[in-house]
Amino acid sequence: MNQLTLVLANKNYSSWSVRPYFLMKQAGIPFDEIVVPLDRPETRARLLEHSPAAKAPILKDGAITVWESLAICDYVAERFPEHGLWPADRAQRAHARSIANEMHAGFLPMRQTLQMNCRARFPLPALADDVKDNLARIAAIWTDCRARYGKAGDAGFLFGPFTIADAMYVPVVSRFVTWGVTVAGAAKAYLDTVRALPTYRAWEAEAAAEPWRIEKYER
Repeated sequence: MNQLTLVLANKNYSSWSVRPYFLMKQAGIPFDEIVVPLDRPETRARLLEHSPAAKAPILKDGAITVWESLAICDYVAERFPEHGLWPADRAQRAHARSIANEMHAGFLPMRQTLQMNCRARFPLPALADDVKDNLARIAAIWTDCRARYGKAGDAGFLFGPFTIADAMYVPVVSRFVTWGVTVAGAAKAYLDTVRALPTYRAWEAEAAAEPWRIEKYER
């Protein structure tokens, strides 16, 4: 039994859950997992067993409980500093935290229109201007980071090696794939880099194998 336990919602639907899950898998940090399916009569009661917020994800480290995806990722970075989960350079770290928080708190029009469902493929609907603005901003973030921090032969992530900033944008990559959102240039290269990860392919397979179906996310 591992010391860390991550309580997740459905891997197929929960963008919040996949971020710390993906971060720890990509970093090779071992943990046990508990999946609590969403939108079931017992969901809230089961989550309350682990956190008073009754929302997934939740990380349990012995007597310590952490909830909210970005808080969990930040805790993991402090708990395992040897993995360098934030950039070492202070200016880069400030930038990474800024775009991670922007993702955590923003892009609501995109979230509401292009729901998370990584095993589905939907036709892209006509998009409102605020959704288009969200998509353009995300592509600009990816392009800007690669222009500033990318180097020939590096791992191809936003700051070179994989960081929390990348973990925060993994569900966006999945949404773009599900809905057929196209990006170009450095943004496309970044999306392709994330999709090619064994961690990404394993997560997609695990999500596809889940038995639960939530109809409001299937339309």
